[in-house]
Amino acid sequence: MAGSDEYVRMRGKVLEVLPNATFRVEIEGGLQVIARASGKMRRGRLIRIIPGDEVEVDVSTYDPTRGRIVWRYR
Repeated sequence: MAGSDEYVRMRGKVLEVLPNATFRVEIEGGLQVIARASGKMRRGRLIRIIPGDEVEVDVSTYDPTRGRIVWRYR
């Protein structure tokens, strides 16, 4: 199981919606990552993520091109 020190939390903007609850997100510094919606964000589909949304992403320290969306700002 991954520990909290294996991720770096960064803020970014959703650029594109991809299949299977996956998104292309541009994070601070201009780096683009492929991010998935986390846990309860996928359940019930009550939280909608669309291009242009500001989100908070946990970026993996092992693979900096992958991440997990943990928060969507209004």
